[in-house]
Amino acid sequence: MTQALNSPQALLNGVAPLPDLGVIRARGDDAASFLHGQLTQDVLLLPDGQARLAGYCSAKGRLLASFVLLRLSVSEIWLVCDKALLPGTLKRLSMFVLRAKVKLDDASAELAVRGLAGESALRALPADRPAWAAAGHANGHAIALYPAAGVARALWVGPVADAGLPGPSLPESVWAWSEVLAAVPTPGALQIDTFVPQMLNHESVGGVNFKKGCYPGQEVVARSQFRGTLKRRTCLAHGPALAQAPAPGQEVFLAGDEPDQPSGVVVQSAVSPLGGVDLLAVVQVTAGGAGTVWHLGSPTGPELTVQALPYPLLEDI
Repeated sequence: MTQALNSPQALLNGVAPLPDLGVIRARGDDAASFLHGQLTQDVLLLPDGQARLAGYCSAKGRLLASFVLLRLSVSEIWLVCDKALLPGTLKRLSMFVLRAKVKLDDASAELAVRGLAGESALRALPADRPAWAAAGHANGHAIALYPAAGVARALWVGPVADAGLPGPSLPESVWAWSEVLAAVPTPGALQIDTFVPQMLNHESVGGVNFKKGCYPGQEVVARSQFRGTLKRRTCLAHGPALAQAPAPGQEVFLAGDEPDQPSGVVVQSAVSPLGGVDLLAVVQVTAGGAGTVWHLGSPTGPELTVQALPYPLLEDI
């Protein structure tokens, strides 16, 4: 019984408020075509009522923001993103509207985002629904996410005033841990314009469509994929001796490497309720095999052990 209570399956169950996420709303006849020309995702061919991961890149192909994109119709699309990035992203996107028939606005005051895990997620979406599948309900929309340690997860986007989702309360800190275990990182405010989407494994989790037309940075993203120029990937690691989650940007070193040559940087981390810290780091591809030992902060820092990703990388499919 004790073992069952101290497991991801027991801990990841319920509804978590996600106040750090906001919603950009695009409305108008050209909403789909406008976003199709700006993002890494094929918005035009996406069926109504479905969702996808999508990136917004600079001309250098580096992510400025990433979204969970929900297409309600050809004329209304919601983009769930980090609230810290929302104002700047909204301003930048708006600069390129020009004569397109689309209005972009911050809908965060009207639409709240919540995280569903375990039974709460399964009530909103059947277990066999793949990541990014969506389902409309009377009071909101559920979007399937990648699972964490095999536990079903979903985003719920609905009216701010409607908090009547069934299920126990799930702490935000536990949800943040599930985000790390799912290994689908998103760039934070301190790391925008730093990573091409593949460095965050976005092409392996459905976040990049290589068949669609141009968008900002498309040439760089395509070249990274098809010319073998990608040298860094996101890996999942566990630090059993850590008590605090390291900040994004903190360096990691491969055991035995040159002391002044870090192998990568932390992009996302969370304290594990089971002990230690789990984190995602963008590292050199030669340093990312499961079981590899890193050190945090310096060549003699706390040990981190690389874990297997919960999904195959595109190059391995």
